[in-house]
Amino acid sequence: MALTGERTFVGFGFGAIQAGLFLYEAYQSGHFGRLAVAEVLPERVAALRKAGGRYGLNIAREDGVERVEIGPVEIDDPAVPADRARLVAAIAEAGEIATAIPKVDWYVSPGPDSLHKILAAGLREKARRRGPRAVIYAAENHNHAAEILQKAVLGEIPAGEQEDVRAQARFLNTVIGKMSGVKTDAGEIRALDLRPITPDAPDAFLVEAFNHILISRISFDDFTRGIAVFEEKDDLLPFEEAKLYGHNAVHALAAYLGWLRGHEFIADIRQDAALMALLRAAFIQESGGALVRKYAGVDALFTPAGYAAYADDLLARMTNPWLRDTVARVGRDPARKLGWDDRLVGTMRLALSQDIQPERFALGAAAALRRLGLPPDAAEDVVSARLHHIWRASAPEPGAAAQVLALVLRAWRGST
Repeated sequence: MALTGERTFVGFGFGAIQAGLFLYEAYQSGHFGRLAVAEVLPERVAALRKAGGRYGLNIAREDGVERVEIGPVEIDDPAVPADRARLVAAIAEAGEIATAIPKVDWYVSPGPDSLHKILAAGLREKARRRGPRAVIYAAENHNHAAEILQKAVLGEIPAGEQEDVRAQARFLNTVIGKMSGVKTDAGEIRALDLRPITPDAPDAFLVEAFNHILISRISFDDFTRGIAVFEEKDDLLPFEEAKLYGHNAVHALAAYLGWLRGHEFIADIRQDAALMALLRAAFIQESGGALVRKYAGVDALFTPAGYAAYADDLLARMTNPWLRDTVARVGRDPARKLGWDDRLVGTMRLALSQDIQPERFALGAAAALRRLGLPPDAAEDVVSARLHHIWRASAPEPGAAAQVLALVLRAWRGST
């Protein structure tokens, strides 16, 4: 399929979400004649250029893996002055831009190759030329990514030009419930017959087929997105909480309890009826029960039937055998996932705020502590000290911490 549209798309970061969602959907739409991406890994830039700008993508569907080729894509290294100039020019003519980098902290870095400086230069040029208006999708996993990015970018623009830039660009938050990754194990790539990123590359993108992505409502009049599959919402916060306290929380719960039960792959849990039943109950009764009470009337998702359908769809997607997602990968960094505001303890706190006892998520927290290295016979004061250490930066109110801790200790006693 050739690029035949009249629009330009620009991405920052050539990882699985950029390649398997934004570039893929832009390519599939038929609305874009130019696809450009910034990438800081010189070897990936060189490999894609050698391949004529075409890359391989593997899409896990329920009945197998679809292998596709996308391109041509222009790729530039922001550290190279000539490449940086091309990126600025591409931004000036782009209608849609997406940042998909590991975290919001990387928006700003020293030197002229910082993402926020390049984006600012491109938007200034866009405003000067009165180029096409643009939306910027902030795809980093942060509830206020768009606001953080906008502040950084506008801080690089002279005060007298800021209103002109604001008139030309909108920064959008996103809720991306799409599972994706980069496969690096040569044996696994051969076993699944995955298409490598480029013919000479040692790794492969593997993403699920899901593309129901939520974005902030666009305030431009008469603006039509080229990537039409995304859905705009007036307020993303309820949906962000559904992702963190539903999708992410149950995924982590599956990983830690699956690890205790000896599973290697998340897909193995499909055959574990007892664990699947526990995960579904946690999803619908604890996470769902709390969110449906908190956001009743906001959207059909936040109804008993809507949330049950959401849970069943996600459980099927999480355990898709063609994703080959490992318990170890999903359960990595248990200390972060036990954080006061993160998926396990955060879901427990949400449930408690709605008078629901999150006993199953407490089991997940106990299992995460085991994954963190606490032996099964660790005394309760050791368990308590470890959790307080994890929570110290958040400085939780003592009564709230005691309430969560009591549930985790009860689960710890029952699981050892």
